[in-house]
Amino acid sequence: MVHFTRRQFLQAAAGTAGSLVLPSFPQKAIANTRKKLSLGYLPITDATPLLIAHANGYFKDEGLDVAPPIRMRSWSTLAESFLAGKFDVTHLLLPIPIWMRFKNQTPIKILAWDHTNGSAITVRNDSGINGFEDLGGKQIAVPYWYSMHNIILQMGLRKVGLTPVIQAQSKTLSKNEVNLFILSPPEMPASLAGRKIDGYVVAEPFNALGELKTGGRIMRFTGDIWKNHPCCVVVMMEALLKQDPIFTQKVMNAIVRAQLWIKQNPAKTAFILSKEGGNYLPVDEQTLLRVFTKYDLATYGTPIKPTAIRHIDWHNNRINFQPYPYPSATRFIAKAMQKTVMEGNNSFLERLDPDFVSRDIVEESFVRRAIDNIGGLSLFDEVNLELPWDRQEVIDL
Repeated sequence: MVHFTRRQFLQAAAGTAGSLVLPSFPQKAIANTRKKLSLGYLPITDATPLLIAHANGYFKDEGLDVAPPIRMRSWSTLAESFLAGKFDVTHLLLPIPIWMRFKNQTPIKILAWDHTNGSAITVRNDSGINGFEDLGGKQIAVPYWYSMHNIILQMGLRKVGLTPVIQAQSKTLSKNEVNLFILSPPEMPASLAGRKIDGYVVAEPFNALGELKTGGRIMRFTGDIWKNHPCCVVVMMEALLKQDPIFTQKVMNAIVRAQLWIKQNPAKTAFILSKEGGNYLPVDEQTLLRVFTKYDLATYGTPIKPTAIRHIDWHNNRINFQPYPYPSATRFIAKAMQKTVMEGNNSFLERLDPDFVSRDIVEESFVRRAIDNIGGLSLFDEVNLELPWDRQEVIDL
């Protein structure tokens, strides 16, 4: 991977812009498009917009022939299946496409954010862990090295002077070290209950499952650390969005429409996803209702310990849905990845220019058109009317 100069970027950008000139067409284009839409997903709430767009018939409303979404068991298998062409569209943890595009030169593009927030750090209720400062000497599981979970966790550890390490769990830790290792999300609550780990950071519904089923308590919501942070993103191969922009626009119209519906119907969303409803996730409705509706100070605020919600003024939700991929967040992630301990060769990160990353990996024209078609970005979040497509990242550990 070589470092791109400004001139090289401008040349590449000019070529890309030329290839992505889109025809003018309404929200529901009537032109014929490509083959049946194929979707893959991990059974977590990060996938909600893709699943609700399917369940509510929004892809079909766009004239797309869509196959039932295919459930995968791990981030590795999901990413590998996507790369093999099994899926046209999927959701990936935002650092994964950065790794794919800039380490492996995979022609992948981020089209939109799939959701914001939606993750937490969960610890045993009897562990005495109330904050990052209590994690010294502990064993903490993360779902993937290239994840927002790993990034945010290590931001907190550095803040309190602790050192993240990657070693066998059987090895002794010093008081200022925290051992990190990969664990499949479905295994996390049971491992916590069996005292094999001291805590984990992961997407929902596994924090809610930890609370309700295995004696866990949420130490901190990640959205209370980084306000409305991105986590999973909607991705597509660059060749497909260039070859069939009408198809791409239809897909994005359906996903954006689904995100707005989810915001307006959280309890119905929980039922549709649940085992009792559409069985998209192998989780009961009660647990998913906690994910989509349970974010209150009586349960998570002062004087409760650990205090999972500390920023009352942020007016957050436990999980939120906002599709626009703000460049400021992508830049922040690219910078944060350079400071994050990960297993394997990640020297490519040292050569990344975060400004270039944010411009090169995201194709925002489709999601912006879909947002405008449905009524504007203000339907999702409070926006700066003078600069609606920009924001400042708010982080407070």
